[in-house]
Amino acid sequence: MSRRPKIASILLAGLVALVPALFSQDGAPLPQYEFNDSHFHLTNYIQEGTPIRDFLKIMGTTTGRSVLFGIPLQQQWSYRISGDRAPTYYLHTDAPLYYYSFTDADIAMAYLSLSKDEQSRFDPLITGFNPTDMYAADHIRRVLHTFPGVFCGIGEFTIHKEFVSSKVAGGVASLLDPALDRVLDLAEEAGLVVLIHNDVDIPFASPDKPPAYLDEMKALLRRHPGTTIIWAHTGVGRVVRPVKRHMQMLEEILRDPEMRHVMFDISWDEVAKYVVDSPESLKSSSDVINRYPNRFLFGTDSVAPKTQQEYFKTYRIYEPLWILLTKDAAPKVRKANYERIFDDAARRVRAWEAGQLLGSNRLSPITR
Repeated sequence: MSRRPKIASILLAGLVALVPALFSQDGAPLPQYEFNDSHFHLTNYIQEGTPIRDFLKIMGTTTGRSVLFGIPLQQQWSYRISGDRAPTYYLHTDAPLYYYSFTDADIAMAYLSLSKDEQSRFDPLITGFNPTDMYAADHIRRVLHTFPGVFCGIGEFTIHKEFVSSKVAGGVASLLDPALDRVLDLAEEAGLVVLIHNDVDIPFASPDKPPAYLDEMKALLRRHPGTTIIWAHTGVGRVVRPVKRHMQMLEEILRDPEMRHVMFDISWDEVAKYVVDSPESLKSSSDVINRYPNRFLFGTDSVAPKTQQEYFKTYRIYEPLWILLTKDAAPKVRKANYERIFDDAARRVRAWEAGQLLGSNRLSPITR
């Protein structure tokens, strides 16, 4: 009997062991996904969303893994303001928004309803906290204790956001607030990834003035060098356009050794439109990403999508950008950076949770 089949079997087993991401447990090839999603909302501003198994079908074989979080704000339906016209978005009414902490339990239960294989495609984040509240860090700690083994980060949460910040009941968030520092201190302690939304400027700002929130944001980032922080949308909004010399601003952060812990996501179709708007914007964006390929992540920023067309919209808009990225940068931005950052976070958070359990350190005070 020839030894070739036996040798082939040994070689195949070795390859499966060396490249587990390419094979399932029975040795069958797995689909080669196009991207991982670093920014995704399962629910919307009235806490309605896509059933998680329906979303798995939408991900299909195009999306490998995705973060999983809701919206931390609930849009109030004030009959006094809108009558029978029920708002489903924050621009549909003048009624306020308020923090909705149950979103974290909702996300955790959706995740826990999945099989282990299905869970491996998701990385849930905690977002149902008020960043102006000195007890916000305690909420995060409590969620980790209540749902051990589930969460690996916090976000997306908002400090300054066009049209949203002023609508939130209970006071406007600030980059200078000690409550925010307590949150980021806990993130460092527990190993949580931080996904933060903070517009770099005010809406309709003068292009000749410095960005309103840039210095405060950079100071916050420098205060927390041990925390992995992803700045959502590179600081851009729907009407907060890229500031003058925007990519230069990003590069100054990227090359600063005190901010090596800072990443950027290029999520949201509105951001994608800015990037692909002209040959000049495409070149400046791709040049910076190619120089710093380990510091950018792709995300859809899709909110409770109902169809694949809706969900993949941002990814398709970015097709001109993908063409300009190098062979090194493209897979990192679309897949590898996500895996590196969130795999490391999951490992660190699970170790922290185990230490908390062994030390019976439930809800211990957070100090600075």
